[in-house]
Amino acid sequence: MSAVATPRATKSERWRIERAPTQPLWLTILSPVILVALALIVGAGLLSLTGSDPWLVYRRMAQLAFGSAYGWSDTTVKATPLILAGLGVSIAFRMRLWNIGAEGQLFLGAFMATGVALHWLPRDTPQPLMLLAMAAAGFVGGALWGLIPGLLKAKLNVNEIITTLMLNYVAIQWNNFFVYGPWSERGFGLSPQFPRNAWLPRLTDFAADFPFLRGLTAHFGILIAVALAVVLWVVWRSTRWGFEVSVVGDNPRAARYAGINLTRNIILVMALSGGLAGLAGMSEVSGVVHRLQERFSPGYGFTAIIVAWLAKLNPLAIILVSYLFAGLLVGGDAIQPAGIAQLLQGVILFVVVSGDMILRYRVRRV
Repeated sequence: MSAVATPRATKSERWRIERAPTQPLWLTILSPVILVALALIVGAGLLSLTGSDPWLVYRRMAQLAFGSAYGWSDTTVKATPLILAGLGVSIAFRMRLWNIGAEGQLFLGAFMATGVALHWLPRDTPQPLMLLAMAAAGFVGGALWGLIPGLLKAKLNVNEIITTLMLNYVAIQWNNFFVYGPWSERGFGLSPQFPRNAWLPRLTDFAADFPFLRGLTAHFGILIAVALAVVLWVVWRSTRWGFEVSVVGDNPRAARYAGINLTRNIILVMALSGGLAGLAGMSEVSGVVHRLQERFSPGYGFTAIIVAWLAKLNPLAIILVSYLFAGLLVGGDAIQPAGIAQLLQGVILFVVVSGDMILRYRVRRV
């Protein structure tokens, strides 16, 4: 008798990336700290390759950024636009809208605020009214620049990553046209200086009454930034609209079945996101440079994306993370080799994003 060959059972296998089970609370809280510490260790390894003593570099950076009142003041100056722009992109990210255009929205906010300070209001306008008008114009400028990709996403489902990214370059070139053209001071890449009533008050302005404030350049923009962070924290925790945004971000289909207007929310969220980034631009030209110029931002809008992601979109955590990155900027500017701050920012972004991916997702064989 001949043996009858039976077909061997076969099955197909594939791999799938899926969300991991819910993380314990302690890991959710500590994971940013762990990832930043890991990023600093990786950065130390890279610094050692350049011949630098990484721990000496880190200690010197910390001393420059946080070791004195002047260091804290300089760090606060750089943290202010990071907080405002970070809050802006966090609004969009919470609804899974990837606003990569905070840099352009920041430039448009600065442009609009400059228009108010130099051309659209009399130079003798009282300071409170001037600053209020500049803040409103800065918000509107950023909101309009966020509204464009918001409308394209809501009405035509155009990818907002592409539109917001490309609009950055349009905004920067728009700014350059004016600072080298109609608003230029003697052909240089900057506008005339704002009148004093268009300057955000700085701590050093009160040195006559409080001598210990002399030389501290931190301005009142930080108060606006912190106040908005608290407002957003309350909105996400205690309002119906905050709940709607979270629902849309978690499950758009379920949100639509629940009667939530996706189109309205997409447009509103992108406009608000851009508006807060526009306020960052207003605070920078009014509180720091006191004019519009070609490169007044060292990439605050792009750094804000890292800030919001590392803070897990928590408005209060954005304040702390912004100070961390502002400290990198202040300390890195005075450390050799040049570019250390940008190096560490890139390392932190890479480690945080990849680490967060590992924590949130798993690969499973199906």
